Amino acid sequence: MGTARPPDPKPAARGVVLPLLGVLVGVLAGLGLFTFHHAEGLSYLSTDPAACANCHIMQSQYDSWQKSSHHNVAKCVDCHLPHDFVGKYIAKAENGWHHSKGFTLQDFHEPIMIKAKNAAILQRNCLTCHGELAHGMLESVDGDPDEVQCVHCHSGVGHGEPAGLGGPERPDEFETAAGTAVDAHEGKRT
Repeated sequence: MGTARPPDPKPAARGVVLPLLGVLVGVLAGLGLFTFHHAEGLSYLSTDPAACANCHIMQSQYDSWQKSSHHNVAKCVDCHLPHDFVGKYIAKAENGWHHSKGFTLQDFHEPIMIKAKNAAILQRNCLTCHGELAHGMLESVDGDPDEVQCVHCHSGVGHGEPAGLGGPERPDEFETAAGTAVDAHEGKRT
């Protein structure tokens, strides 16, 4: 009266799924390691300013820093990253993610522009070194002292003077396809 049991399909499925999963993990790990090596990933763990120029889009910032007034006293990380160990590597990881995503998908703004979070880090670092000098000026400002950004007046300090006429690009202006400038706030052609 014994009924025969059908064979258990699980061992056969495991025999196919586990090797496929191993191959998939191996391919992803190999691709990740190749990309990390090709992108000179270890260099980003250093404080060497040349690492900032590993990607072509930062070459002009690196070149201009070499000619700047801060070249002999500050490296990229001194201005652009928090000075505490944990904060520095968290910021490096966040920026690394944004940079690698932007360059992979080619969806970054040109010219490259600093984000608000990184601008706040930059401002804090300016005041870390120059707080005594700027202290009196910041006290005389009505409202929030963070509204006055050091780079507003000193945009050329870290990267040399901007090239071209009229100073750096203003975010409230852009040029239309027809070549006329438009004030983004008022929509008036100039």
